[in-house]
Parts: sequence; C-alpha cells; structure tokens
Amino acid sequence: MPGFNKLRTTLLKNEKAHIDMLLESTKSTWNEKGVTICSDGWSDPQRRPLINFIAISGKKPMFLKADNCEGEVKTKEYIAEKLRAVIEEVGRQNVVQIITDNAANCKGAGLLVQAEYSNIFWTPCVVHTLNLALKNICDPKVPKNEEDEYIWHHLEFIHTIKTEAQMIKNFIMNHGMRLSMFNEFSRIKLLAIAETRFASVVCMLQRFVEVKRALQSMVISDKWESYREDAQVATLVRDKLLSEVW
Repeated sequence: MPGFNKLRTTLLKNEKAHIDMLLESTKSTWNEKGVTICSDGWSDPQRRPLINFIAISGKKPMFLKADNCEGEVKTKEYIAEKLRAVIEEVGRQNVVQIITDNAANCKGAGLLVQAEYSNIFWTPCVVHTLNLALKNICDPKVPKNEEDEYIWHHLEFIHTIKTEAQMIKNFIMNHGMRLSMFNEFSRIKLLAIAETRFASVVCMLQRFVEVKRALQSMVISDKWESYREDAQVATLVRDKLLSEVW
C-alpha cells in the first residue's frame, strides 16, 4: 500500500500524465473539426458557486475545468475573462463557438468575446431557450395588459391542467395510504416538477397520460370509496380523473 506522500506526488503525477495521454486523441481533432466551449453555472455540495467549462468537438466532449466564483460578482466582464482564459487554453485557432445560457450577464460576456475574436461566435443555449419558452407556455403571467391578456386567453388551460395535475400528484404522493393504493394499480411512478425546469411540467403531464388508466382504476376501487380521510379532496380528485377533460 503506497504511503500518503507517494499518493499525492509521484502517483498523482503519473495518473495525470496517463489521463492526458488518453485525452490526446480527442484534442488531436480540435484543429481539424473545431471546438465549441460550453459554459454553465453550478453549485457544489458546499453551495459554492462554480462555472463549468466543457470542450465539445466532433469526437467526444471533454470537461476542462470548474472555476470557484465564491465571493465574486459574476458580471459580464468577469465571465468574459474566464471564457478568454479557456479559449487561450484550448487554442483560439481551434475554437469556433461558445455557448452559455440566456442570462443577461452571460449573453453580455458572449458578445464581448465574439467582438474580440473574429472566428468565434456566441450561441445561446437551446435547452435554456426552450425552457424559457416552456415557462411562458406552462406558467403564463396573470394578465396585466393587452398582450398578457392575449397570452393568458390562449394558454390558461395549460396552466389550469398543470395546477390540477400537481394537486392530484401531491394528494397521492404525500400520504402513505394513498401512495400505497396507487402502487397497487401502477408500477410506474408519478413525477414531480423541478422548480426551475419548466420542461418537467411536460414530463409530469406525459407521465399522467401513461398512468391515466391506473389512476382511474384506483379512484373507482372499493378502497378509494371506503377512504374517509380528506374525503372532500378525494372526491375532487376522483371527479377530475374521471372527467372528459382528463
């Protein structure tokens, strides 16, 4: 068994050299096919703010590094400086694109870098763009002006269905007896909504479609009929699941 000093010096150095050798085949394609630098904010288990950088090319994505931004204000200038450092590390001649989310500071940083490097373009993250679009669809604003009124008129039904589905899901999953009843009728679990990912609303509703018959079988079962706790809400859930809308 190697000692502590050997682990943190010789063996660590050898392992780094081994990993660098394995990554060389990926790096060798960068000059030919170009590289996209993807950057995103994250938090580690200690809740420290990080900025991750990944290089994506025609072969394989490669994690580059995660910078600790604790105590820093993530202005567009600060993020742009981090992006420049990564671009120079990868090789400015190899980078053709940087991708960030659509936050104002990230967009500003991307445009600063794009203005500085003639061969590099900034592209907003498609996933984040779709997430923002789904936010407008799944959680439209209560109308305050004519434009909001138009959007609300066309999308209110989605908001209503989402709210009702979440109520039904919570009613079933937040109580052991009701969850046990549901598990008797379905092997597939219900899904929760992630607070900041509105695409999860679509996933949750899709799961409701998949377990629709199981839910309906549950609410017309003798066990559900004999259930007395929260009887008023249980009746509401049954009526919703058996209605033509559902």
